[in-house]
Amino acid sequence: MATAGWALVGCDQPTEVAEPATEQAAVSSDGTAQTSAPAAYTIDWSSVASGEKPAERSTYEYPFAIDSQNVLDYAEYFDMDTATAQHNLTVSMASNEALSKVLDQLSERYTSHEIIDSEEIKLVIHTTPDVAASRYDYVLTDDFAKGLVLPIVIQPDGKKSEAKAHGEMAE
Repeated sequence: MATAGWALVGCDQPTEVAEPATEQAAVSSDGTAQTSAPAAYTIDWSSVASGEKPAERSTYEYPFAIDSQNVLDYAEYFDMDTATAQHNLTVSMASNEALSKVLDQLSERYTSHEIIDSEEIKLVIHTTPDVAASRYDYVLTDDFAKGLVLPIVIQPDGKKSEAKAHGEMAE
């Protein structure tokens, strides 16, 4: 079980900020330049910030024991070590705190979201193309996961969830 103890420094700050109102040029396969309009909407990460200090992950007291059945099942399902599974399970269960703050700003620009479970868990929020791509490390405040960091990625790709609405039948 290899897990590194590391301090999260500088969290609750944007780690990537899109430059507002600049035209972007791309070169197509035929060599002609194509410009795209700048993103019209940028997330205000300062209004999302929790103000909580990040916890030291290596000494954090998780609500799930590392050898609990929930953690063992999670580790097996996502093919990861139990320390990562313990962390990701806790953060994913608390992720609605961060999601709701971002959704307050996005409104109709939101298309879907997903939790990516890997060595670094992250919340990917898919939006309409008029939203600037960005990334932010959100520090959770709920007692369940207080101080743990959830990276949020804004992906303006218009991707919609493949999940069926309640009552819809799959074809």
